[in-house]
Formats: sequence, structure tokens, C-alpha cells
Amino acid sequence: MAGFLTTHVLDTARGLPAAGLEVVLYRLDGAERHELARMTTNADGRTDSPILPQDRFGPGRYELVFAAGAYLRATGQAGADPLFLDEVPIRFGMSDPDSHYHVPLLLSPFGFSTYRGS
Repeated sequence: MAGFLTTHVLDTARGLPAAGLEVVLYRLDGAERHELARMTTNADGRTDSPILPQDRFGPGRYELVFAAGAYLRATGQAGADPLFLDEVPIRFGMSDPDSHYHVPLLLSPFGFSTYRGS
């Protein structure tokens, strides 16, 4: 298998990469989830290496959890508690064992979006 998974976070409210945002990857197995990786985004809003590299990649159901609340607090964008967005989970499937999957997050204090990137 040559597939792998990457992510990228952009702060759309500030027009900048979201540096210092923690991202956790889980593999979903029925009602259970198993943590596979925990990384922090760099100055470019990316992790320094694939969050799921080729040697650990496999088809299945996954969840990325972005620590948006901690990031928004750290950048002075949080507003009053409770935050509108705190942890942002994105569940997705990967079926092709030879593909590069890229799951970016576009984030602001009151909204987010994602898509399958390249």
C-alpha cells in the first residue's frame, strides 16, 4: 500500500495558516475509536509529516479531531465561554489503499468547512 493521510488548517478569519493547533487522528471500529496519532500544526498550518504515513495506512473509517477552541483562545479569537466551536471532529472514510488522502480544515471562530484535497 502506498496511501497516506495529510491535513492542513487555515484560519480564514485572519487569512493565515493555523499554527500551533493540535490534531488527533482516530481509527473508528464500530462504536470504538482508537487513537493513532497526535500532532501539532507548524507555521504553514500543516503537520511536519503525514498524520498517517504509508507504513501505517489502511482503508477504513477515521476521525480527525481539531482542537479549535484552544487555538482560538491562543489567538485571541475565542469570545465568551462556552465557545461556539471547541473540538471539531471530522469523520471520513478511506477506501483506496494507494491514494493520498488530504483532509484540510478551513476554520474561523463561528464556522468551518472541509473537503477532500490533493
